[in-house]
Amino acid sequence: MKSYRIHLIRHGLTEANEKGLYIGLTDLPLSPLGLRDLLDKKEKAVYPYATRFYVSPLTRCRQTLEVLYPQNDATVVDGLAECDFGEWDGRSVEELQHDEGFCRWIAGEQTRIPDGEDAEKFRERVSETFETIVEEVMRSGDSDTVICTHGGVMMLIMAMYALPRADISAWGSESGCGFTVRVTPSLWMREPVVEAIDYVPLIPEQ
Repeated sequence: MKSYRIHLIRHGLTEANEKGLYIGLTDLPLSPLGLRDLLDKKEKAVYPYATRFYVSPLTRCRQTLEVLYPQNDATVVDGLAECDFGEWDGRSVEELQHDEGFCRWIAGEQTRIPDGEDAEKFRERVSETFETIVEEVMRSGDSDTVICTHGGVMMLIMAMYALPRADISAWGSESGCGFTVRVTPSLWMREPVVEAIDYVPLIPEQ
């Protein structure tokens, strides 16, 4: 039976990322450094071929996809947007380290972000979005698909669906990087899981 590869790629750097700030739905563009970093990665490494593309509606993701895949005809998917960090948006870990709610959230407790997105709602949104994309990919017959999204979204997808199983913290990724997963229809139909098979981009052997 045919299988399908989905390449999950995190957006490039923004000025907020460079400063170590939490950025959720704040719509920032790539920084000059972020753009240079993506171009450097594209020159030195190999991004996978793809014929199908999905992208978060936020500017940093759409710009990243344009840099890496200039000829893409991406479907913009609202469900691929980053978590709404509410009152924590635009603030650093140093600023928040004495916030009791933030400390509980970092520890993995189901704590609601003040004026932000409930953890369970975020999980439901991301899972519904990813499962819909997988079903569309299998119906399309396209062997290789790129999803350009955010670190939090990507980590959650990998923690929920990827084999081998790993804690969400294991699925962190640098800007412009990510993971390739394989979708096998027979396996997906029994239990919605995918196989983590590679990193993105691939570094050529010297």
